Amino acid sequence: MKTIFTRVQENCELRNLTENTQRSYLRIIRQFSEYFNRSPEELGTEELREYLLHLKRDKKQAAKTLNVAYSALKFFYHNVLDRPWEISPVPRVKLDKKLPVVLSTEEIKRLLTVIRNIKHKALLTVIYSAGLRTSEAANLKISDIDSSRMQIRIQNSKGAKDRYTILSETALRILRQYWKINRPHEWLFPGRFGDKPIGFRGISFIFNQYKKRAGITKAATVHSLRHSFATHLLENGADLYHIQLLLGHSSPKTTTVYLHVRRVDLQKIASPLDVITGIF
Repeated sequence: MKTIFTRVQENCELRNLTENTQRSYLRIIRQFSEYFNRSPEELGTEELREYLLHLKRDKKQAAKTLNVAYSALKFFYHNVLDRPWEISPVPRVKLDKKLPVVLSTEEIKRLLTVIRNIKHKALLTVIYSAGLRTSEAANLKISDIDSSRMQIRIQNSKGAKDRYTILSETALRILRQYWKINRPHEWLFPGRFGDKPIGFRGISFIFNQYKKRAGITKAATVHSLRHSFATHLLENGADLYHIQLLLGHSSPKTTTVYLHVRRVDLQKIASPLDVITGIF
């Protein structure tokens, strides 16, 4: 007889969820079961509410993390147990509307200049120049680099979608230098043993190492390179529609956040204090 967790795995596969989402959902459902020391089949709306409050109050988890747990448990009850999901007693967490951390072009230059390791330089250059998510950069294959059309193919990204993004001429030159030295086979940026791609934590460690070396004090992460890519494109005159396509956003609303962080319009606006003369 199949266990409940086997059924979860199978239903995730049938829904064609990404491997990362499948792992997250299974982990969350297991933790939910372990918290009450009962099978998740025996747990209902009150337990769901109690568990989500536990994650928020005791574990101090962020809104995005809470919503992943919410989605995982909703998937379990709706798609595995075939039970109605009573949404009203268990509301989804409202996300904080925080603006992304964006590096200036000067900071990007400092970051990439201090890198001496050619693999690390190629990795971070590609992430910034193409606006990639960490997972997208990690899972790049050599065959995804199309130098004839100057495009990078992103396969099975967020939402199980494929897309193309731009391949920078500068990034291509660095990639060719990297290939001559490292000679990767399948994965463009392989892990330690070469048979698997580099891990997400490895990419984060690499970024933080050079961020510190470049003297960047902003609370930036690897994902800030993607934010910087979109913001700099907008400042250089690219339209939101094409930026949305390059980033792989499903909704234009997600892309409009960069309107709030670009500097072009703000630089043209003078403070009313500067118009008043004779104060000092």
